[in-house]
Amino acid sequence: MESCKLLIAGLKQVVQVCKNGERMLVGDAMNDVAIMQSEDGNCGYSIVVDSDGNIHDIDTDKNINHKYNGTQFEKSIDGRGCCVIPGLVDAHTHPVWAGDRVHEFAMKLAGASYMEVHQAGGGIHYTVEHTRAASENELYQLLKQRLTSMVKCGTTLVECKSGYGLDTESELKMLRVINQAKKNKIIDISTTYCGAHAVPKGSTSEEMVNDIITNQLPKLKQEIDSGKLQVDNIDVFCEKGVFNAQQTRKILEEGVKMGLMINFHGDELSDSGSAKLGAELKAQAISHLEEISDEGIKEMSKSHSVAVILPTTAYILRLKAPPVRKMIKAGVPVALGSDFNPNAYCMSMPVVMHLACVNFHMTMAEALTASTINAAAALGMSDTHGSLEVGKKANFVIIDAPRWEHLVYQFGCHDDVIKAVVLGGDIIHMKHST
Repeated sequence: MESCKLLIAGLKQVVQVCKNGERMLVGDAMNDVAIMQSEDGNCGYSIVVDSDGNIHDIDTDKNINHKYNGTQFEKSIDGRGCCVIPGLVDAHTHPVWAGDRVHEFAMKLAGASYMEVHQAGGGIHYTVEHTRAASENELYQLLKQRLTSMVKCGTTLVECKSGYGLDTESELKMLRVINQAKKNKIIDISTTYCGAHAVPKGSTSEEMVNDIITNQLPKLKQEIDSGKLQVDNIDVFCEKGVFNAQQTRKILEEGVKMGLMINFHGDELSDSGSAKLGAELKAQAISHLEEISDEGIKEMSKSHSVAVILPTTAYILRLKAPPVRKMIKAGVPVALGSDFNPNAYCMSMPVVMHLACVNFHMTMAEALTASTINAAAALGMSDTHGSLEVGKKANFVIIDAPRWEHLVYQFGCHDDVIKAVVLGGDIIHMKHST
């Protein structure tokens, strides 16, 4: 090759996660991540990124130097003493909103439940009011700041939901904001329409379902068909007091007719039968699952719908832990997400991974798998993202430590541990030298 975009050389560890084109890892395989380890202090591993921003080669420094002698690299990174992992994938976020809810935190600390805050006029309704009032540019500037913060924490692919509009124009406004961020390549994005996030004030759930089916989805289809919007997934908050399983099915099936993947909230506060429903509908992913039944676990293991676990939400709301160990043992593919939103204000996947290990008894290897290849699978993007394999997009996190586990072990210190973040071969974040 005459020229390449990037060379990273001298790496002590290249943590591929998987190396044989696996779409996802389940069961014991989640704990068996593929690692290239250098035991020679004078010769590490190198990664070559081609001009298209994809991984072209991974080999020892010696072999790369020989194979690419005379090749011009636009940029290079000295990786001596460092490790590299795939760019982290945040499989569940709500990043487009205005009006924080810091005042509700005291209510939660005093013992108020999620639904009690919701019924008192707070929660989603408070955010909806402020998001509807915000201009498209105001929302974009807020989203841009948040996505930039996620990048600094090592996230290179993120799922972004609408859902704080709850009417046609406001939901489309949110989706346009996400679309703009996607076009500006701040980060790789999977876009989710979540119009059924709550029932608006003065309306019933059945009226909202009718509005979504007859107004919101047809208008969304027009925007997609005209090329004005790109939307990947459809989401519904399937929960007692919000949308029941029958209503959820109706909305999700309409989304499938439009070519959207099913990726929805289920079994968070009660066993609503969401896991079984999602498995039946061949859902790409189901999130939360704190209250999933044994039957739901069995059905998800058959359908290979990805369970997106959200440690920050369970932590902040003091919910019981989802049965993660039981899911993994049953062969359910498990992924992680930050659930970043005004209720769970955390953008850091390393913090999420740490919480998953401590509170949900995942190993660090399982947490890494859940934050890379399985999270990419939850978004239907594991053919291009989630592992370090030749031909995949060159999204990396370079860790300034001799073992990748320092990213999880050094709780809350990812600013110090992350040396650089690379997106498609472009360095989008670099730690400043001290």
